[in-house]
Amino acid sequence: MFDFALTGKLLGFDFVQTALLAAGVLGLVAGLLGPLIVARRMSFAVHGTAELAFTGAAGALLVGVTVGYGALAGAVIAALLLGVLGGRESDRDSVIGVILSFGLGVGVLLLTFYDGRTANKFGLLIGQIVAIDPGDLTVLIIASVVVIVALALIYRPLLFASVDPVVAVARGVPTRLLTLVFAVLVGIATALGVQIVGSLLVVALMVTPAAAAARVTASPWKATVLAVVFAEVAALGGIVLSLAPGKPVSAFVTAISFAIYVVCRLIAFMRDRGRKVSAADAAPVPS
Repeated sequence: MFDFALTGKLLGFDFVQTALLAAGVLGLVAGLLGPLIVARRMSFAVHGTAELAFTGAAGALLVGVTVGYGALAGAVIAALLLGVLGGRESDRDSVIGVILSFGLGVGVLLLTFYDGRTANKFGLLIGQIVAIDPGDLTVLIIASVVVIVALALIYRPLLFASVDPVVAVARGVPTRLLTLVFAVLVGIATALGVQIVGSLLVVALMVTPAAAAARVTASPWKATVLAVVFAEVAALGGIVLSLAPGKPVSAFVTAISFAIYVVCRLIAFMRDRGRKVSAADAAPVPS
């Protein structure tokens, strides 16, 4: 049963408030990027990027620097590799698979050399809110502002290239450059989620809310608003629900995200079913 008293007490701690603020910022960034990730079919790329973010974070943990910096470096390198090597759609899945396995393997190797707390190792995979200090929060906010500003500058041509890439190329839109820039933005956002959700489950925040939103609306603007709302509910709700039991926040974030996705699928199913019934009723009866 949910312990309201204990949860309320824990919400008064500074580290919890820092984690909630970080989750709120991450939810905003994930919600803004998510619909474009889904439209461009880059969900698998997010997972591959997360593995190199994990590698960078593991390296940072080993040498004793801020984990956030290492995750950012690893994710940006992954994004650049994906953008350069995966330019052709036919090569993209195989390139992502290569980068994913390489990043995870090197990350695990680096963690074997780390003699610190086991919780720090485990946290890189599944996230831990106690790992977010004010310095990490500052990095997260600055990086998020950069991502949001850059996304605002390229949003219109990027949306055009995502919806109809063939026409975009014919109109002179620099689709390859946009793909590379967007991959870097996704890499940065993915790295920001490693400490909160963990590298293994960051997809739940970067992709699932947007996939849910896409089920209930075809409008890019409405989908973006819904994705932000869903991501915020999952991120903040996951932290709040994880406080009293003291379990990894990623389990609750993924559960909330999945529940939202299932509800949106049911809404879409009922809506489509209603339309079919209405169309059948409106059809003329043969004489």
